[in-house]
Amino acid sequence: MAKPGSKSSNGANLGFEEKLWQAADKLRNNMDAAEYKHVVLGLIFLKYISDATKNAQAISEIMEEYLAAVGAAERVEHEIAETDQEIDERVYGLYGLGKGEIRVVGG
Repeated sequence: MAKPGSKSSNGANLGFEEKLWQAADKLRNNMDAAEYKHVVLGLIFLKYISDATKNAQAISEIMEEYLAAVGAAERVEHEIAETDQEIDERVYGLYGLGKGEIRVVGG
């Protein structure tokens, strides 16, 4: 990788690349690149774990919302069934149907 600070592929010099490179050199100090890779790989691993945790939390929140929606749908379905039953009973009462007649009408 070319040392930052040189012009980018489009010819623009952003200016902060050289400062970032110098900061990285200060952090690395006189450490050999072969030793420094362990530090960098450790940081990359920590970033991966952090992202994975955030993704797991997001999935958990989505699952909670989904389960809440399913619960609400089941409650509405139950309420509809109860209302249908009540309507049927009232209609049967209006026509004065007996239990035998209700079984024939109800299927």
